[in-house]
Amino acid sequence: AIAVVVAYLLNQKLKGSGLFQTAFFMPMVTSITAVGLAWKLMFNKNFGIINYALSFFGIDKIAWLDSPDWRICVLTLVIFGIWNILPFTIILLLSGLQNIDSQYYTAARIDGAKGARIFFRITVPLLAPTIFLVSIINTISSFKVFSELYPLFKGNPGPYNNLYTVVYYIRYAMMNNREYGIAAAAAIVLFLFIFCFTMVQLFIQRRIRRRTG
Repeated sequence: AIAVVVAYLLNQKLKGSGLFQTAFFMPMVTSITAVGLAWKLMFNKNFGIINYALSFFGIDKIAWLDSPDWRICVLTLVIFGIWNILPFTIILLLSGLQNIDSQYYTAARIDGAKGARIFFRITVPLLAPTIFLVSIINTISSFKVFSELYPLFKGNPGPYNNLYTVVYYIRYAMMNNREYGIAAAAAIVLFLFIFCFTMVQLFIQRRIRRRTG
């Protein structure tokens, strides 16, 4: 949802949009480890900029990286994950927006349609195939979370091992416990789960296409 709004704004060719495009696409050409270390500093409880910003709203310091509450650790990983995956998502959505024929917008404005109505009645429906593609790619990526954990939590699955992802479990079973059979079985289960989820999303997409024409 964030990527759709950002891509829509970048597609308007507003003044200074090139600078914003560069800022949003920087994570794609930056090492995930370097980015993770930067976010680790920002999440620091004592001198991190995130807690500093929250202090203006009267919110006490949050131990983003050291809290025993798994919900805070998950929120930390979600914030970092969203920021990390936004550039690629925006590029795909921006490409989809640029392929929409401008005649649709011209006809809508002639009929008196305004910005919000044009966005939800023209842009979103015509962008639906790209949105589905992005949702599939991002869903698969969310099942493969691994490299994000290393820089944030010193290579551990959370401060108290409370963020065990599937890929981390496969790596731990193979590298630490030398249980290659279990690691292989877990990898196959992960593949089947992703495959089934992708098929369900494609089925829903086809049903929507049939209903819309």
